[in-house]
Amino acid sequence: MDISIFLAKFWGWYLLIFFVILSFNPSRIKQIFDDLNDQKFLIITSFLAIVFGLMTVLLHNIWEPNYKLIITGIGWVSLDIGLLLFIFPFITLKWLEFINIKLIQTIYVLLFLTGIFLLNVAYDIVPY
Repeated sequence: MDISIFLAKFWGWYLLIFFVILSFNPSRIKQIFDDLNDQKFLIITSFLAIVFGLMTVLLHNIWEPNYKLIITGIGWVSLDIGLLLFIFPFITLKWLEFINIKLIQTIYVLLFLTGIFLLNVAYDIVPY
């Protein structure tokens, strides 16, 4: 299996599952931000973001103007947020909370549409 298709499936399912969980239980968002104030949870979360982001960037740093750019972008964003959370936890948390409060509905829609698009590319449901 091509690594691009594998990552399209992985990130597509991840984004779609994350969207469904947050849609049916929106209190999870507040719980996540509350838990990020615990240093142990913050370190684990930033470590996982760094690992997933770095793996995606190392395996798939492709800057073509198609779905591969979205996968690479997700990897870089994950890596950047993980590093920022690890190096500058308080500043990054304030920034993420501000973005979350102002753009939550836009983020929901983008999560859903990006996940559906990546799954469509991976499984070739609707040709584009």
